[in-house]
Order: sequence, then C-alpha cells, then structure tokens
Amino acid sequence: MTASPDRLGVFGGTFDPPHLGHLVLAEAAADHLGLARVLFVPAGAPPHKEASAVRAGAEHRAEMTRLAIAGNPRFALARADLDRPGPHYTVDMLRLLRDEYPNSDLVLLVGGDSLRDLPTWSRPQELIALARLGVLRRRADDVDLDALERAIPGLAARVTWIPAPHLDIASSTIVAAIAAGRSVRYLVPDAVLAYIEAHGLYKE
Repeated sequence: MTASPDRLGVFGGTFDPPHLGHLVLAEAAADHLGLARVLFVPAGAPPHKEASAVRAGAEHRAEMTRLAIAGNPRFALARADLDRPGPHYTVDMLRLLRDEYPNSDLVLLVGGDSLRDLPTWSRPQELIALARLGVLRRRADDVDLDALERAIPGLAARVTWIPAPHLDIASSTIVAAIAAGRSVRYLVPDAVLAYIEAHGLYKE
C-alpha cells in the first residue's frame, strides 16, 4: 500500500530486549497499512506484567530500541510511555500521541492475543476512538471478532488484519539464552547485542 503521510503506526511493548522479530513485524505492518512511520513505544511499567517480569530498566530498554531501529527511516522511538508517571495504560499513551500528532491517523499495532484480551484493558471504548487497530495475526491466534464486537461496540470496523510472518522469536527466550551463556547472534541486531554485552544485561 502506498504510504500515507498522516498514517502512523504505534508499536508498544517492553522491548526487553528488542529483537529481529519486532523489526520484521513492524516492517510488514508499515508495508501492509501504508504507514509513513512506525513509532516504537517502550512501556514504562506495563500494568499487565509483574514488575519482576521487566528485566532491564526503562532507559536501557529505550536505548536498545533506539539502536535496533537506527537506519530505518520509517521507524522512530517515542518516549510517550516513559516520560510520565504511572499507571501506564495504553489508552493514556495513545492520548498523549494524539496530542502530539493531532493531524495523524494512529494505528495501534497488536497481536491477535492482545486483541482477544482487549475487553480487559483500561477504557477499551476510548482506546478504539483514539486509534485504529492493526492486528498482526498468527496462525495460532483464536479470535472471535463477533464476541469482541458485542463487548466493545464499533471495534470490528476499527480492525485491519495484517499477515504476520511466522517468526518464533521471543524476548524471554533470548534472555534465558543470555543467562545460560548461549549465543543470541542473529536474534537481535548487532548493535543491541553489543549494548547488552557492554552493560552486562540479562546475566543471572
């Protein structure tokens, strides 16, 4: 799809650490949706995760994300979820981005699992008013869009499915490999790997 200058993707996550799977999915979304840019938004303190599950500090995760996306002019780092007090709900992050980009059409990039859980998120009706949803659907995702539409009226019209390349890469697997002293080369960008090694991140 031809890129629209006023269509921005919003790709949130802990990015703990960011890996090649994140980059491949963001690139696929940018192409499929015609996004002018994809904003990578490292999470401050995600309310759906225990604090202990976020292994690297916010500034480490922000810097690794910056390094991961360097060189791709369609990717940019956004600190909307880091430079504010909690609780860190997605809907509040989107409102900040809406204020920053008032003339842009925001598309929140999520996985099928996140779409399925959307009724449990904070203020989902407000969320879909702030942003469309670009859903990176994988074969294993089981999503009942009719049931979700009943829970969040108007949701279905705000969803666009994105064919997602199947990459079995997870940050938790990378962290476990680093802790065990195994190589994670080719799973994370070289610059991210160098940063992890330089700062001794994810060591047991």
